[in-house]
Amino acid sequence: MEASKPEEINHPPMDQLQGLEYCIDSNPSWVESIALGFQHYILALGTAVMIPSFLVPLMGGSDDDKVRVIQTLLFVEGINTLLQTLFGTRLPTVVGGSYAYMVPIISIIHDSSLVKIQDPHLRFLNTMRAVQGAMIVASSIQIILGFSQLWAICSRFFSPLGMAPVIALVGFGLFDRGFPVVGHCVEIGIPMLVLFVAFSQYLKSFHTRQIPILERFALLISTTIIWAYAHLLTASGAYKHRPELTQHNCRTDRANLISSAPWIKIPYPLEWGAPTFNVGHAFAMTAAVLVSLIESTGAYKGASRLASATPPPSHVLSRGIGWQGIGILLNGLFGTATGSSVSVENVGLLGSTRVGSRRVIQISAGFMIFFSMLGKFGAFFASIPLPIFAAAHCILFGLVASVGLSFLQFTNMNSLRNLFITGVALFLGLSIPEYFREYTAKALHGPTHTKARWFNDFLNTIFFSSPSVALIIAAFLDNTLDYKDSGKDRGMPWWAKFRSFKGDTRNEEFYTLPFNLNRFFPPS
Repeated sequence: MEASKPEEINHPPMDQLQGLEYCIDSNPSWVESIALGFQHYILALGTAVMIPSFLVPLMGGSDDDKVRVIQTLLFVEGINTLLQTLFGTRLPTVVGGSYAYMVPIISIIHDSSLVKIQDPHLRFLNTMRAVQGAMIVASSIQIILGFSQLWAICSRFFSPLGMAPVIALVGFGLFDRGFPVVGHCVEIGIPMLVLFVAFSQYLKSFHTRQIPILERFALLISTTIIWAYAHLLTASGAYKHRPELTQHNCRTDRANLISSAPWIKIPYPLEWGAPTFNVGHAFAMTAAVLVSLIESTGAYKGASRLASATPPPSHVLSRGIGWQGIGILLNGLFGTATGSSVSVENVGLLGSTRVGSRRVIQISAGFMIFFSMLGKFGAFFASIPLPIFAAAHCILFGLVASVGLSFLQFTNMNSLRNLFITGVALFLGLSIPEYFREYTAKALHGPTHTKARWFNDFLNTIFFSSPSVALIIAAFLDNTLDYKDSGKDRGMPWWAKFRSFKGDTRNEEFYTLPFNLNRFFPPS
């Protein structure tokens, strides 16, 4: 057998991901852009419904309260997404609700001063105000780190080798939001998973008017089919004698969203009353803000690749974090029950559709704002059973994780040093948070359990996050282990030209501010 030639084996590293139909600053037709924007909106509904559906009942809220929180969260998501795509990193990223805030928010819910309130609605209002106050104070961390360019200075210590595990675990770290949720209703979750893969991969060559319709709108088409199938099962009485939990996860009429939603409702700041401020709550919330900063940093890097752009320069990344801090401040002012970070599933959808257009994401933000004000219509779409979203998450989280692993192409993976750092960061990034989750499930409190509750919440929040653990380990090892003689192996020569705005001519094309604002905020 003839030996393979080197060029047949090697795949040269590429600054920009190839194979996308539309990159960050190229746009499909308006009709296609609107349809794609609606698809991103539908996907964003999953997390926007999941988080309030879990938190609001714990806070003492009713179905009416839950609907209002979902509407408010979607409204603020739309505003934050527009701000980020216009003035932040300018990457095509949806900025939505985050699970990073769960630990401090649950801690606030169980605060003794709030638990003793007998009236459920009054307890809900007081808890919401306490969460708002903590979030308003904690948002200053991202605002200061971002707009002062301190995060840009920190990011100079990150190499492709150090960031690869972080970006990978932005996807892999959400594994418990994938198939475990699909398993809550396998009769609709698994068909959704199969259909999504079939349409987006095996039938992607099917074209209508030169548009790969099944690949481009695989999520929308498969969600519509499975949602109709779930409604048919519900209407036929298939779940009539099933356990309550099964009915809650499978039926299309159990969320009580449509009946509870008003026809028209415009969210406004301080809707729940004046925020209350507590030093311990604010300190614990600071940890969640730091976690969302790290997770969003990884997601921005992944989104730049799936939008066929160059990695964002340090000052652009820092600018985006500053605007994300403004977004968290808006979360606190409006009362969304959680803070903001980049929506990982929507980043994955850029790769699935092969459309990385900024305009599409801005249109999806318009849908979020519009349907959050038209309550009944928004609630209709939000009543899609959660296992349908979880099936899509299985694909999209995995796609983002693989983008993280692709950063290893710029490093020397024949180096034992690099293999050690990558393997340890990935393994501990999964293993340590899993230990914290299992311990908490058994003991009903985290492994850090001292008399200082704020200290417990701070450490437990950090170590519940896979990307945060991976960044701590990878950045430490990468910058202390033979770092002086390993610059080339770490991928630093490739990375260096993207650190500054003027380091690569393409940066101006992708990241320049609109309306000629760069003359007031000159890039570094």
